[in-house]
Amino acid sequence: MAESPNGEATVPDALKAVGFLGPGLPSRAVLHGAGGTVVLLTTLDSEGRVIPRGLWVAKDGIHRLGPRPPASLLTESLRLTGATAELVNLLQAGARSDLERLEGLGERVDGIEEEWETVALGELGKLNRLHRNIRKSIGRFSVAVQELDGPFGGRFPGLEQALPRVQAEFTHLEEYSAGVGQSLRDLLALRTAAEANRLSEATNRLGQVSNQIAAYANTSNIRMLGIAYVALVLALVSAVVLIPNTAATILGMPSASWVPGLWVDVILTVLAILPIVVVFSRPWVKGVLGGLGSIEARTREGLRDLPEISPAQVDSPAVERELASAPPRSPP
Repeated sequence: MAESPNGEATVPDALKAVGFLGPGLPSRAVLHGAGGTVVLLTTLDSEGRVIPRGLWVAKDGIHRLGPRPPASLLTESLRLTGATAELVNLLQAGARSDLERLEGLGERVDGIEEEWETVALGELGKLNRLHRNIRKSIGRFSVAVQELDGPFGGRFPGLEQALPRVQAEFTHLEEYSAGVGQSLRDLLALRTAAEANRLSEATNRLGQVSNQIAAYANTSNIRMLGIAYVALVLALVSAVVLIPNTAATILGMPSASWVPGLWVDVILTVLAILPIVVVFSRPWVKGVLGGLGSIEARTREGLRDLPEISPAQVDSPAVERELASAPPRSPP
């Protein structure tokens, strides 16, 4: 007959006895130390809370850690008793807990597969983290089963009868978990591809808006360039007119009455003709005047293409949307 646990011990005391002093629960399911061996597993209650359960094989006997696991059909069919029964019940409870969590996760994944285009990536991330936690739990139980399949399992009489069934259950759990994980990865890949397509469309739209802005900027530059050319022509004409006008003003003053009228006419004629000849004979001035027609035409195009917006409308969302939705125009 298997040895019965000598009452319940606390998890911190058992972990301290085997030399584990870290925060929280250890990642390993079986810990060996000077104070014996601790088999510590976790299950979930009906509300999803993690409950540590296990056995502490100490020098003075075997102590139960945490609440007593519910009896399983396997222990009843093999008529196991004592610590062996509690250990098998613990492994069965862990397998049942992980199976229920996997089934719930599988149902959520099946529901999401029908509407994967609308599900948020954050929701898929939560499901993926939940699946990782379940896989970690299955891994802990698998490690414990492997440890119990060795010399340590000899402390539990009759355990060798139950281990094949337990190992088969966890093999099934691992295969089931792998299938659910593959479905999750496929959903993540589909959603990632869909988001990448949306980002690509948004990038293309931004490129179109950027091209529109560049077209408006080019049109504005053309408009300002045309105004600058017109101002240059006016400045040249003003310079030509200003010289004889200034001379006429000076010669018309009383202090210049001693200048003969004939010389006044000659001086004014020369000052009227000479600036025209000097200024308008320059090659660059001829080039500017020769292209004045096209410059005026481009300036008119710039005035037509450039939308006029008042300062009060600059921060208006409606105007921004109107500009953004306008079809792009080819720069003049």
